Amino acid sequence: MRKVQALLTNKIKAVVFDCDGVMFDTADVNRRYYNQLLAGFNKPPLTEPQFVKVHMFSVKDAIAYLFPEREDLTDVFAHMKGLAYGEFISHMVIEPGLKDFLDSLKERMFIRAVATNRTNTMAEVLKTFDLEHRFESVVTAADVKNPKPAPDQLLKIMDHFKLAPREILFIGDSAFDQMAADKAGTVFVAFNNPSLKADFYFNSMADIKAMLNINQ
Repeated sequence: MRKVQALLTNKIKAVVFDCDGVMFDTADVNRRYYNQLLAGFNKPPLTEPQFVKVHMFSVKDAIAYLFPEREDLTDVFAHMKGLAYGEFISHMVIEPGLKDFLDSLKERMFIRAVATNRTNTMAEVLKTFDLEHRFESVVTAADVKNPKPAPDQLLKIMDHFKLAPREILFIGDSAFDQMAADKAGTVFVAFNNPSLKADFYFNSMADIKAMLNINQ
């Protein structure tokens, strides 16, 4: 097992992070936000299956999923602007050890990137938590033709830095992350989700740091 791990990790040049569920615990925040949106249209709160879906989807796809009865979603998106997601961001919980891990990656000359199905909220999230300068690349659903589970975000990072697929370690927590990694051919870490098909399974940033042989 250690030989297999070494063969995989010794080639890694870039570490790519999903946002929700990996960099941050956003479960409560996202649930509150979408429930408030649904209430504005007299719809019931998210069911658990709905919550699992919107956690993975881009905003555009989440809204289409939650409002299947509407062909025109203009008023829904207009209502969303009035909810000011920025008010919710401060309640996101940053993953313990994330900043330390990111700083250690820089010291070891790893490329640090984000691949997320968030869109216009990602910049504010990074600013709020002092993470703007800690990534060489941030690719959202707005930056590619197809969001995850398509591999477009990972392929964009790969192309920009001229990397081979197995030179990227992608850390994700959802089935969409797994599918994107499979299609892009990257090394995949399942974070806090043992049900996924992955090269590695970890529950903390410290464990991933140790796996990459990054000293304290």
